Amino acid sequence: MIWAIGDIQGCYDSFVRLLEKIDFDPGRDTLWLAGDLVNRGPKSKEVLEWVYGHRESLRMVLGNHDIALLAAAWGIKKSNPTLDPILEDPRREEWLQWLREQPFLQVDHALGYVMAHAGIPPEFGLGSSLHYNRILMTKLQGERAPEWLAAMMGKNEDHFDPLGSDLQHERYMLSGFIRMRYCTPDGRLDFDQKGAPTPKVRAKGLMPWFECPVRKRLEEKILFGHWSTLGYFENDEVCCLDSGCLWKGRLTARRLDIQTRQMVQVECPEGIDPKGDG
Repeated sequence: MIWAIGDIQGCYDSFVRLLEKIDFDPGRDTLWLAGDLVNRGPKSKEVLEWVYGHRESLRMVLGNHDIALLAAAWGIKKSNPTLDPILEDPRREEWLQWLREQPFLQVDHALGYVMAHAGIPPEFGLGSSLHYNRILMTKLQGERAPEWLAAMMGKNEDHFDPLGSDLQHERYMLSGFIRMRYCTPDGRLDFDQKGAPTPKVRAKGLMPWFECPVRKRLEEKILFGHWSTLGYFENDEVCCLDSGCLWKGRLTARRLDIQTRQMVQVECPEGIDPKGDG
């Protein structure tokens, strides 16, 4: 069986319950994880330790909170009490090195799915996205990765300028892969709005990135997380797996290896009170 699971964000106990509910067997099954393994939840170290220990049985993409862990490790941003146990553990370098080797994009043409933490920017098809995924992975694994990541975190790029610098192009793709939610009808990304796509939000001229009229369509269905206020959502083209586990919502698993839609969820009582983005 092949299961895709949404943002865990340190909610280890709920993660274990979900694995039990889907009867996960690492010798038989495969997990696709939508990123944001850690940060804010009470047991981020336990989640990372489990995922690393079962790395041969999973595929994952990096999320903004996984990048935040690397940034904290490199002194680019402050750590916090949920990340400190990871950074203080003797195995930290082994775990962080493995995280640096993970992609921002996963694709399986046979299954018919592609996964990115926040999605695929409207201006790009799969080929261009895979190209930039390789570039971003190379940068993150390079000797100057801390300096590169510091430049990436300086700001978000809301559109792709063909005449822009390599740094701008990389920042746009990283922003799209791990941070986007909304865009304007012409495909320009908006990073300010984080709530649900209510009529009030739409009246501002914003729409979910996957509804963009100029978005390049893919043959594969796009799996993504990052949007707890949207919650579990699925149509023929996309599937949002973030159902707000961190915010006392649910943790979602969606089966990928069968034609019939099969979705399993567990409640997440160890989450924190809902008062922010996902």
